[in-house]
Amino acid sequence: MSGEQARPTARPAPIPLTLLTGFLGAGKTTLLNRLLRDDALSRTVVIVNEFGEIGLDHLMVEGVEESMILLASGCLCCTIRDDLIVTLEDLLRRHDNGRITPFDRVVIETTGLADPAPILNVLINHPYLAMRFRLDGVVTVVDAVNGMATLDAHEEARKQAIAADRLVVSKTDLAAEGDGVTALRGRLDGLNPGVPLFAPDAPVGALLGAGLYDLAARPAEIAQWLAHEALAGREACHRHHDGHGHGGHDHAGHDHGHHHHEHAHETHRHDVNRHDAAIRAFTLTAETPVALASFDLFWALLRSTHGSRLLRLKGLVALAEHPERPLLVHAVQQILHPPVVLDAWPDADRRSRLVLIVKDIEAAHVRRLWDAFLGAPGQARA
Repeated sequence: MSGEQARPTARPAPIPLTLLTGFLGAGKTTLLNRLLRDDALSRTVVIVNEFGEIGLDHLMVEGVEESMILLASGCLCCTIRDDLIVTLEDLLRRHDNGRITPFDRVVIETTGLADPAPILNVLINHPYLAMRFRLDGVVTVVDAVNGMATLDAHEEARKQAIAADRLVVSKTDLAAEGDGVTALRGRLDGLNPGVPLFAPDAPVGALLGAGLYDLAARPAEIAQWLAHEALAGREACHRHHDGHGHGGHDHAGHDHGHHHHEHAHETHRHDVNRHDAAIRAFTLTAETPVALASFDLFWALLRSTHGSRLLRLKGLVALAEHPERPLLVHAVQQILHPPVVLDAWPDADRRSRLVLIVKDIEAAHVRRLWDAFLGAPGQARA
């Protein structure tokens, strides 16, 4: 157009992004599934971060197969921080180029061991992502059964509660009668004064749309975490890129093929407090179906032997009684929630797969126990 000056392209409105967090087994995925059934979240992309060798959590999120992104790098330290940035940038490119079903909200569900500071640092301080996404609230789920003990034992759980601007207290129906839930509510109010507490069945509008995340309204610790995170992240990632680099990223579907940088968290000078080095995740598998009685005995012995050190067990079991209908199991410490027999396998993998997150338990010991109940020593290997 001769002599006509091109008009600047209008900047797109920032996309609201909600961070859903909470310690292992608190009920994040259960809450997310309920929220996603609401029409208000029909145009939502879900990003799931998992801790462990085999990703399973994304299989438990219902109805968003085409809008699911799996980050399975392990923990939210240097590697996963880089992956999150790459994933969000790629998501925006696909959004702008029309290569993805239109969406108007993003939900990130973190692993239960996540320190929220690295994600908040990316969303608040990354110059491009902070312009294109609007951090629209941190929703933290706290388990009424194990919540007090978890807050006592794990710094990550306390940080998750402090970072929240919506707190959801789950499993009150399973908690002991009396003052336990009241005491937990008081503890949460002390950690994060004035932040509203909700039940898991609260309306979608009450849990989401908290408004632009306001650091000034959050406890002072958060600003300190973010200042440390910005410095630590730059230095750690410089070392990471100088020494290792990244493999390619493919975000076209569920299995994104992230290069998994195998690093011992305790060896990173700036990541030593990301989570307790005694906490580890490992996977048990079985190629042949497992008798229900054998699994029940395995769980009973594991629970009686290790108790509260078994932070989380989740997975799918191919039962000898009906191998085409897997048993979905999940346990938090000594509580095994009622298993559910699914109508069909959620993916093409028909093996039994159990992901365990434990503290001060040797994986080899649990694998030997699993092998013994399978009656096939040496079978259970990730």
